[in-house]
Amino acid sequence: MAGEPTKPKSAGDVASARADARKGGPLPETKPSASEDIAAFVAKARAMSPHRPDARGRLVFALDATMSRQPTWDMACALQADMFREAASLGSLDIRLVYYRGFNECRATGWISDSAQLARLMSKIGCQGGNTQIGKVLSEARREAVASGVRAMVFVGDAMEESVDDLCAKAGELGLLKVPVFMFQEGHDPTAEQAFREIARLTGGAWCRFDPGAAAQLRELLRAAAAYAAGGREALLRLSKTASGAAALIGQMK
Repeated sequence: MAGEPTKPKSAGDVASARADARKGGPLPETKPSASEDIAAFVAKARAMSPHRPDARGRLVFALDATMSRQPTWDMACALQADMFREAASLGSLDIRLVYYRGFNECRATGWISDSAQLARLMSKIGCQGGNTQIGKVLSEARREAVASGVRAMVFVGDAMEESVDDLCAKAGELGLLKVPVFMFQEGHDPTAEQAFREIARLTGGAWCRFDPGAAAQLRELLRAAAAYAAGGREALLRLSKTASGAAALIGQMK
């Protein structure tokens, strides 16, 4: 069904595919990407960039859906329509919801341009206990940035249980593609803060904290991210004159 969550390829899927390939013969040797290959990759991605004036804004909206996140998930369900309303005054916005939960489950919807449709999808998703999978979220954002163009990514979470160096490598790739990541942290976990700040810095995005259960704070941050995705830096600058969330983001962005 269009719009239903689909599962990005996991490490297990890739390993299975490689095993199948080996049955039919050895895999061809791969060589490290030369600087020319990297330059060509970045040039191709930028040629497809959504930053053109006539392009629809595209925002990857990523959420931690592990068990501790249920209250914030419900809050995000109630607030997501505000992102579309903010974008409507600037142009248009498509959102791709990405979330992880449980044991090694990370899923993504198709591109959604209607707040009611996104709300329906989110209402069907329940939080489940599990570890963080931020690396998969960043990889999915990178894949979409190359395949169809992404103007920004938002991540809402409260923990980080992965290799920070691995996450920073993935964030660096998004930085090359000019996709800022807005890392919105609930609570005060110092490990998460260190990682989230670095991801934001490497992508040219921003890190902001909001208090547990603070709907007004999260609403302001989501509105600001939507403004950037729909109208770019100029739209965020205009919003920053009246909204504290936008001012917090623009103050950090390169």
